[in-house]
Amino acid sequence: MFPKKFLFGASMSGFQFEMGYGGDDRDENSDWYVWVREPENLINGVVSGDLPEYGVGYWKNYEKIHQLAVELGMDIIRIGMEWSRIFPTSTRDIEVEVDGEGEEIKNVVITKDTLKRLDSVANREAVQHYRRILEDMKKRGLKTMVNLYHFSLPLWIHDPLKVHRGETTDARGWVDVRTVVEFAKYAAYIAWKLGDLVDYWSTMNEPHVVSEQGYLFVRAGFPPAYFSPRMYIESLVNQMQAHARAYDLIKQFSDAPVALIYSFAWVDSLSKDRKIADEAMYQVNYMFIDGITKGMVAGKERGDMKNKLDILGVNYYTRFVVEPTVPVEFDGFKMGWRIISDYGYACKPGGISRDGRPVSDIGWEVYPEGLEKVLVALKERYDLPMMVTENGIADAADRLRPYSLVAHLHAVERALEKGVNLLGYLHWSIVDNYEWAHGYSKRFGLAEVDFETKQITPRPSAYIFREIVSKKTLEPFRRYLRFPYEIWRER
Repeated sequence: MFPKKFLFGASMSGFQFEMGYGGDDRDENSDWYVWVREPENLINGVVSGDLPEYGVGYWKNYEKIHQLAVELGMDIIRIGMEWSRIFPTSTRDIEVEVDGEGEEIKNVVITKDTLKRLDSVANREAVQHYRRILEDMKKRGLKTMVNLYHFSLPLWIHDPLKVHRGETTDARGWVDVRTVVEFAKYAAYIAWKLGDLVDYWSTMNEPHVVSEQGYLFVRAGFPPAYFSPRMYIESLVNQMQAHARAYDLIKQFSDAPVALIYSFAWVDSLSKDRKIADEAMYQVNYMFIDGITKGMVAGKERGDMKNKLDILGVNYYTRFVVEPTVPVEFDGFKMGWRIISDYGYACKPGGISRDGRPVSDIGWEVYPEGLEKVLVALKERYDLPMMVTENGIADAADRLRPYSLVAHLHAVERALEKGVNLLGYLHWSIVDNYEWAHGYSKRFGLAEVDFETKQITPRPSAYIFREIVSKKTLEPFRRYLRFPYEIWRER
């Protein structure tokens, strides 16, 4: 049984869901918008060729999606706001007082005058539209979670094409420490304008993915695809600082708790070498969160970075299996392990992993036991309230989703039994979405979307979700843990 106050819901982002009708819902001012249509990326197969402006269309049909959430028994929806919609042009000319030294930003002062000046350059219609979206959720009895940043940046902050080509640009994204200050302004402004409608805040979704895929694993299709371990570290540290400064400012304008959402993965070693697995666990899972909780940033303890988290948002999809390798060290970055293929995130789409487990359409092994392990490990390390803010599967045929859903909720149950302070579970996602470089080919929705007609049709798994939520129990579906895939193996 799940606790009576346990929240069930779904997560969405801005860029992946908002556009759909190819008209005034289009946002052309983000780095991802230009990235997915760049000829070099298209010719080389870096991106799918699908365009985001023909997606589900949440910007216009949000009422329909909210009503579906109600019909599925959901308590909460997480949405994303697009920085590029709110501030399509630069806010750098609006000066603020900044305390810090060198590349360290320790405090950003936002006054009433600052907010008025930001309001004068903001896209007020976009702000009002987000207000209407949140009001509609509230009207239907749904709690609101607002995430301020989910991968896409305004073009005046990040020109991914110039960075990719090594050209000189003033728009270098998170590598530029000035972005910390601009994000702080944006966060303060949104909290000031919309804080009365928000139950839970999140500053960022998976900031480490932006750094890893942008500057290390550059074949993943993420901008700017420019290999540089130095830029990886700089962008990671600046996102830590941006979260901390946004946390401080949101607290000035809102009483709602502030989260950061991070993609966690359990790490296994085939040789049972916990030393190398723990090294990978630190880099994959803990390094960033240590920065905003313990204040350990790039090997230095910073008091201005400590305890900047009320809730830890846990995204979980699968694991990594690693093995030791000859240490690689350059630009101050060291890595002594590598990922083994045919496990976790490194599988062939739609097949079977080397461990005999089913694999999703995107090539991710179904490994639900890892969610319990991650939640327990995070409790032991941070002892913070948590919320599962993403969990789901790319499965167009709905072949695996019913079993994956039940198994991951079983992991949540077990974590609750072990004393993890878990507030809720948000599925990714309620409807199909634009999956970044993969386009529309990877279907994560409890409901299927016909992207041409915008018709939304619940899949069978949606009704399983509704049954679980309405009864707050997995009992009718526990057989799914064993049959037909033996999807939960660890006793």
